[in-house]
Amino acid sequence: MQIHFSAAPVAAARLVALVCDADTLPPSLEPVLAQGASAARFAGKPGQLFEGFVSRGGAVVRLALAGAGKADSDDRVANLEKAGAALTAKYLTSGETVLTLDLTASTLSAGEVAAVLMGARLRGWRQDGYRTTLKDDQKISLATIAVIGAPAGTEEAWAIEAAVAEGVEFTRELVTDPANVLYPESFVARCAARLAGTGVEITVLDEPAMRALGMGALLGVSQGSVRAPRLLAMVWNGGGDAVRPTAFVGKGVTFDTGGISLKQPAGMEDMKWDMGGAGAVAGAMLALARRGAKAHVVGVCGLVENMPDGNAQRPGDVVTSMSGQTVEVINTDAEGRLVLCDALTWVQKEYAPAAIVDLATLTGAIIATFADQYAGIFCNDDTFSGQLSAAGAAVGERLWRLPMGPAYDKLIDSAIADMKNMGSRYAGSITAAQFLARYIDKGTPWAHLDIAGMVWADKPGAVWGKGATGYGVRLLDRYVRDVLEG
Repeated sequence: MQIHFSAAPVAAARLVALVCDADTLPPSLEPVLAQGASAARFAGKPGQLFEGFVSRGGAVVRLALAGAGKADSDDRVANLEKAGAALTAKYLTSGETVLTLDLTASTLSAGEVAAVLMGARLRGWRQDGYRTTLKDDQKISLATIAVIGAPAGTEEAWAIEAAVAEGVEFTRELVTDPANVLYPESFVARCAARLAGTGVEITVLDEPAMRALGMGALLGVSQGSVRAPRLLAMVWNGGGDAVRPTAFVGKGVTFDTGGISLKQPAGMEDMKWDMGGAGAVAGAMLALARRGAKAHVVGVCGLVENMPDGNAQRPGDVVTSMSGQTVEVINTDAEGRLVLCDALTWVQKEYAPAAIVDLATLTGAIIATFADQYAGIFCNDDTFSGQLSAAGAAVGERLWRLPMGPAYDKLIDSAIADMKNMGSRYAGSITAAQFLARYIDKGTPWAHLDIAGMVWADKPGAVWGKGATGYGVRLLDRYVRDVLEG
């Protein structure tokens, strides 16, 4: 969706939108529309809409009022995003091609307008590339939002948010594409194409390179698939070489059958999004580069496909990770931690990061705990945990911290190896985090985000439609803004 700015009204505008605070209507609103809004009980609640028609200059204009809630609300930014998203959701397939956002009588600041536009753009993303039989009234028609009368600084504010929106959309694209289209090699190719010319430096390790480094845990997951694994590193150095990078590490299982420990068939199609952590990392790197973030960041994606052929890893196998630690594979469906442990070891040896965040659709247990309301955060540093949680709260990508501790280590101790890749049926998300913690160098701040319940939505949300949400991109970007650039 394109966003254009103009100081003057757009000639022959057919669809005009106004953003209204709670219990407030624009004073210039035609009486018939004001009466209609009142009759329809439009109160300016966040995301509430009212539509009417009015004659202006001899032409019939379709006018929409979008509610933004109370001006002094603690959720002001989220409510403004809801206003913009509600407009896009309403008119995306309406037949209208241009929506004019009229701010000539508005008191919104530049940042507040950018929030409205962020909601509008994010809610307008949809993957229709595989649909060939859509009727005209089902196709996306809305292509442009024309903004008139915006306050000074809005275009600059929006340029920053537009970069983040592009990152979110890229993540949604990656998460949405099917596994016969997106697999480790094509994931790398897609990232290389999208990051070309941005200043992001890319390094790719193939299977022989990973084998030479001793990445037996990651390679054990991939050995049952004809799709070759890859390790992808993306470096954005906007902070200078004197600054140690912060590392974002993503689980990228492009399809997860569970391997020999085969998942139930019902719902297995959803496992194309088991690379949501890697998708978030790729989208965040694009966002940081597009907005020219003043930070040194490396994004690493461990990319595999988990399949159950005759060469597949078996329950009971023992693999040696790059760190030298050995793992008894109890369940081949607990594969994400095997991918991440080698990626975490590699990024520490290669880049000596100042801090690490890993993101993974790691456990069903986290969905049982939080449903789709929170991602779980496990962290070895209170300050780091607080910074990430604050960043998530600011952009509506919420985190809830869960405990860790030596008592949980006993659940993954193995009788024949250094550890098992899963414990008992209890504390599944915690024992997964305890597993990963064994691969973090002493003194390195590290956070593990279990985002299994957040990357895909079965129904539309505030700023996304049904499907991929793009979760994680905005959280990581906000952390960079607040902490690394702040």
